[in-house]
Amino acid sequence: MYIKDGVVYAREPMEELEVESVRYVGDRILIVTFNTGETRLFDATCLLEFPAFAPLADDAVLTDYSIDHGVLTWSDGDIDIAPEYLYERSYEYEFVA
Repeated sequence: MYIKDGVVYAREPMEELEVESVRYVGDRILIVTFNTGETRLFDATCLLEFPAFAPLADDAVLTDYSIDHGVLTWSDGDIDIAPEYLYERSYEYEFVA
């Protein structure tokens, strides 16, 4: 347990997770690299069940992403997703040449 900015957290403190890079590989799959050095696969299909992410059903919107202060965003920042959510719902990925 720890306290930060007057808020008590039940878990141990950890480094703030940030997205460093993203690459779209098709079929709603993103390869996401985090500031931890880990690269993971994220299937964006899971986002489509939430109305806020409905625009991502269009590949033109899904592939027009940017990273703003470590957060993956779309539509000039109108849509964003927490790095922690991306990490928790992604899978380990190792590129083998």
